[in-house]
Amino acid sequence: MTYEQDHHSTHISQQFNDELEQVRTELLTMGGIVERQVNDAIEALIEGDAEQAEQARKNDQIINDMELMIDEQCTRIIARRQPAAADLRLIIAISKTISDLERMGDEASRICRHAIELAEDNGKGRGYQEVRHIGNLVRQMLQDCLTAFARSDAEMAYKVAKKDKSVDQEYRTAMRTLVTFMMEDPRSISNVMNVIWVLRSLERIGDHTRNMAEHLIYLVSGTDVRHSSLSDIKKTVRQHESDDA
Repeated sequence: MTYEQDHHSTHISQQFNDELEQVRTELLTMGGIVERQVNDAIEALIEGDAEQAEQARKNDQIINDMELMIDEQCTRIIARRQPAAADLRLIIAISKTISDLERMGDEASRICRHAIELAEDNGKGRGYQEVRHIGNLVRQMLQDCLTAFARSDAEMAYKVAKKDKSVDQEYRTAMRTLVTFMMEDPRSISNVMNVIWVLRSLERIGDHTRNMAEHLIYLVSGTDVRHSSLSDIKKTVRQHESDDA
């Protein structure tokens, strides 16, 4: 039985059902816009396409506006409906998730800014391979996390959280490599520093995606897994699956 079948179908008010489903749908819409912005920012940098980067930056205002709109809807539902239990968890999880999505949009906008600066310098320097690799990891995390939200899939959310560890490891390795390269060739410092800031933004997007995964696990299981180890998160998900069996 899915989350929606288990909880939303029990409401006396169909309008309340519709309101909850609407904010959930708008969350996924916002997530899709952020996912596209992250994709476009990475591709713009790798391809040296300043025009694409500038276009991707424009999505940041759309994302900001969506955060405000969805947050207002959540506040209105709490004030009017006074939701409890699973419905309250849904509103809380959505409110926290849109905040993480908005911050991802900010990081994507920063990547676009650095992409424009790098494109103006004509040419690809060191670090682009690392951007592509870590960028692919982060993009897959975000895509899987949005799929997990659409399916209310706690197990998939746990796997997303687990992937963040790989992103952190790859980021640390890339930092060591690029710092060494700058020491060996001081002329590269300006360009490589732009790449380093891009990698930092990608690492932060990974962190925010893990936060989203933890919000979903809280929504589905009722257990707050923030600041928990991966092993404890896994136990929470397994326990929830056992209780539902």
